[in-house]
Amino acid sequence: MKLSTKIILGVFAVLFAISCSTKKDTFINRSFHSVTTKYNVLFNGHEAFRIGLEQLNENYQDNYWERLPIEPLKVEELALPGMKKDEDTSPKEFEKAEEKAVKAVQKHSMLIARQERNSQIDDAYLLLGKSRYYSKRFVPALEAFNYSIKNYRYASLINETRIWQAKTHIRLRNPEQAIENLKYLFKNEELTDEIKEAAHTAMAMAYVKTDSIQRVIEHLTKAVETTNNREQTARNLFILGQLYRENKVIDTSNIAFQKIIDFKKAPYKYKIHAQLEIAKNSIGNSDNIEVIEALQKLAKNRDNKPYLDEIYYQLGELTKTNDVDTSLEYYKKSLLASNNSNFQKELSYEAAGNLFFDKAEFITAGAYYDSILQIAKDVISKRVRRLKRKRNSLNEVINFENIAKSNDSIINIVEMSKEEQKEFFTTYVEKLKKEEEKQQALINSGSSIVSNKSNKNGSGGKWYFYNPQTVGFGQTEFRRVWGNRPLEDNWRLSDKTVLNSITNGNAEKPLSNEEKFDVEYYLKNIPSDIAKIDSIKLDRNNAYYNLGVIYKEQFKEPELAISKLESLLNFKPDANLELPAKYHLFKIYDALKSDKANTLKKDITTNFTSSKYAQIILNPNKVLKNEEDENTPEKYYAEVFYQYKDDKFDDVIKKSTEALVKYEGEPIVPKFELLKAYAIGKKDGLLAFKEALDFVAMNYPNTEEGKKAKEVISTIKTKI
Repeated sequence: MKLSTKIILGVFAVLFAISCSTKKDTFINRSFHSVTTKYNVLFNGHEAFRIGLEQLNENYQDNYWERLPIEPLKVEELALPGMKKDEDTSPKEFEKAEEKAVKAVQKHSMLIARQERNSQIDDAYLLLGKSRYYSKRFVPALEAFNYSIKNYRYASLINETRIWQAKTHIRLRNPEQAIENLKYLFKNEELTDEIKEAAHTAMAMAYVKTDSIQRVIEHLTKAVETTNNREQTARNLFILGQLYRENKVIDTSNIAFQKIIDFKKAPYKYKIHAQLEIAKNSIGNSDNIEVIEALQKLAKNRDNKPYLDEIYYQLGELTKTNDVDTSLEYYKKSLLASNNSNFQKELSYEAAGNLFFDKAEFITAGAYYDSILQIAKDVISKRVRRLKRKRNSLNEVINFENIAKSNDSIINIVEMSKEEQKEFFTTYVEKLKKEEEKQQALINSGSSIVSNKSNKNGSGGKWYFYNPQTVGFGQTEFRRVWGNRPLEDNWRLSDKTVLNSITNGNAEKPLSNEEKFDVEYYLKNIPSDIAKIDSIKLDRNNAYYNLGVIYKEQFKEPELAISKLESLLNFKPDANLELPAKYHLFKIYDALKSDKANTLKKDITTNFTSSKYAQIILNPNKVLKNEEDENTPEKYYAEVFYQYKDDKFDDVIKKSTEALVKYEGEPIVPKFELLKAYAIGKKDGLLAFKEALDFVAMNYPNTEEGKKAKEVISTIKTKI
């Protein structure tokens, strides 16, 4: 090597050694550490931070059914000492960014004579605080921001640091301090548009915590005057639209959502949901045809496939007032299009169930409500608890409807001739065989399709359940063809009334293949004993009577009540059912101003003159007013109550049930219901007690008994 080259290399080595020092305040030293900090350590730190932020935003799921938080960061409530904290799911890239920021400070800080000579160190502290902030470690983050503001008050990033300091105060439940700090920041008249935008957004965050909604609107409006941060601008506009809707200012709400649609740089998720929000705002309007057409157009766009469940749901909401059948089809499409959004699926199930409920198709409505309860994650939410109570109120209806349907089927078959019975079950068995063949063909075709794919990919085991692709295909195809079926025998049959009715005596023993396809098996199980047939008819008649009363009193469905009670009378029931059935029909027809009321009145008062019902009709203001009459409801209640005191809970339940029928429609009924609930609680435990109390609270909410039931429910919740 030439001497001159050695000299040059030596000079560079000396200069490099001198410039590495953080204690010398020279141009070379400052430049070296500033450049090294910015383009080496901090560059890597900022890259890690950017990647972490992208991951955080990708994993964050907004709930558009609630007002969006201004900053998309899910933070658990501050845990008190001794409380278990949620597992930290923050991207690990923030830890890397924090390490780089600490390294920049430790190795390149030039604090000489109490003054920082490296112009990049304030950036390092800002990165340190932001990394800790997104890692949800707010106290250390605040320490970093406070240190930077105190020691680098004239640095170029001081205003941005003040905003992050304020946001950290908000997360630490100190919004008042955040507001004070931001007001101080706004005194600076030389703030850039980017800083103003971020500061107004942070101020809105603070006022959200103090429930100052008008202040929130004021600062969000100022924040969206500029669009430096397109993601946050779109989000702020969306929240403005939601706030205006909460304040019943629908036109202004629509303007805010329309601005998102017109904002070319807005992320698509906000654009599509802005259109859905405009649709929400038009629900109940008579002139929503344009909105419906706009959503139908969105549904045809393949790019909107991830949002189809929400689009179809809104179409259902828009059409349910004028076209229930079309609305129901949209709800079903929403359920079919739903992938991972369980909450949207819950809403679609609930909407469809409510339509069936309003149509008085209570069994179908109950099935939809059951689906919600199976997938609901927040089972203690007010909405789910209300749905559960509503579903429980259908238990009796579904039970009696099943009894009526099942026993009707048996009696119809019993009344057939031998030839008709054989023909009926021959047809039934043929149908069963076709269903079996169809399922077998589906299994075979599904297995072959997926096995071909598996062979090509060279993955998955040979056995069906070792291959996740095969299992996934099978599950999808099963649901597509059969829908959601419970795991039970003869699951292929959507209506198993006939099978269950005829084989009821062998309910605990599943049918073999030979029995399932054997006509003679069914024929020999047809009831022939007169006593047994009479028992089946009696159960059916009781079911029809109870359905009539429930539809009349609980669900206020007079047409359904008339149908059940009239059918009951056609069955020629015993007098103990005939008379009350006629009385309830009289009350219904009387309320409907029907001439049939007079016919029934004459029938009851002529043929059942001495009955309580005849006395009620002839002397409605006199009957049951005599407190000394031993047959008064009050006397009977006192008798049952004393049995409760004597721990005769089975008798209390039985007599209370009888009293509910006997004194139906009278003020004493809620008292019997509550007493029955207490007896059930003593006999069957807290869970049964709560269920019985729920029934009382729901059906008699304005009575003293209903209010008492609610109080007891709130008391025993903690013990269940």
